[in-house]
Amino acid sequence: MRLKKLEKVKDGRYLKNYVLTYENKAGREKQYEIVSRRELADERDLGKSNSGVSIVAMKGERLLLLHEFRMGVNRYIYNLCAGMIEDGETIEECIRRELYEETGLRLKRIRKILPPSYAAVAISDVKTSIAFVEVEGELEDHSSENELIEARFFTRNEVKSLLETEEFSSRAQMAAYFFTQSERDFGGKIIK
Repeated sequence: MRLKKLEKVKDGRYLKNYVLTYENKAGREKQYEIVSRRELADERDLGKSNSGVSIVAMKGERLLLLHEFRMGVNRYIYNLCAGMIEDGETIEECIRRELYEETGLRLKRIRKILPPSYAAVAISDVKTSIAFVEVEGELEDHSSENELIEARFFTRNEVKSLLETEEFSSRAQMAAYFFTQSERDFGGKIIK
């Protein structure tokens, strides 16, 4: 497999569409479509930068999940608090801002930020980090008029039920599943 050319075919407000021309393992020229949140000058820019963060947030022994309407699937799903890093913003600043905007909560402590990973590798070069954090404060909606988000904390048993009956984003589903399987919180503290 060899990438031969990258060409931008559409420049949207949030996403840029590209066609990648490549040579497959049989030596035939093929094309592949992707989207990116960044301007890509050439193939060396693919997957080069971190675009945002997904936040696995705990308050005591409860996990924060958002029940939000997502236009891309035209329905409500369970998701993690998440967002894009703004120009000049650090990942820690992004975590604080997104927590406040989507939930009204304040960051108490960052337990761990994983290195960036690909969010939708089949269709995009977008990379985001996953942050494990402790939060404090009360839930309040500070989201924009373009977001419909209900934030709530869930116990392990409540999350187990949700996993059997509700739809999730893949990262939220994985975090929720491991939350239900552990006798420890995401920071290693034993939960009774």
